[in-house]
Amino acid sequence: MDDQPERKSDLSAGRGCPIDFDIIRMEDFAAIDFETANEQRTSVCSVGVVIVREGEFVDSYYSLIRPEPEYYSYWNTRVHGLTMADTAEAPIFPDVWKEIAPLIEGLPLIAHNKGFDESCLKAVFKTYSLDYPDYEFHCTLSTARRRVKGLPNYQLHTVAAYFGYELEQHHHALADAEACAWIAREIIE
Repeated sequence: MDDQPERKSDLSAGRGCPIDFDIIRMEDFAAIDFETANEQRTSVCSVGVVIVREGEFVDSYYSLIRPEPEYYSYWNTRVHGLTMADTAEAPIFPDVWKEIAPLIEGLPLIAHNKGFDESCLKAVFKTYSLDYPDYEFHCTLSTARRRVKGLPNYQLHTVAAYFGYELEQHHHALADAEACAWIAREIIE
């Protein structure tokens, strides 16, 4: 992606914002986003992953997932548009994770609400009696709140727009992971 404009960041300069030393200079990471079918964190119904190496988007992955428990709440469907019909023939989480694990091996994970996405990942690992590998997780939401002042809110699409990324399919797991990766590249420099 050599045709991208040079990214400049003065987020820590003159704004009184502390630098997040835990993730500064991170150039290799995987941005991840889950959507859920219902109020249960175990009910992941789609996942998007974007792999960034040396600051460049190099790979991505998207899959629908048959949720557990397998029902959709009205409110969740209103958010992401997915229904039981979309995931009835989808693979279950362990089969999807077998494809994701090699892609993210050795990489820290980044989400735009670590509390949600990490808890979904831990919950679904537990549901399927899988050993959780204690992934290193970082959060663009909390980092943006600390380092970018004056936004009307810190929702994914708002923060992405601040950094010049137009999120057109909000609550599609891959689109959200792409927006998160874009933010992470900008805010972590």
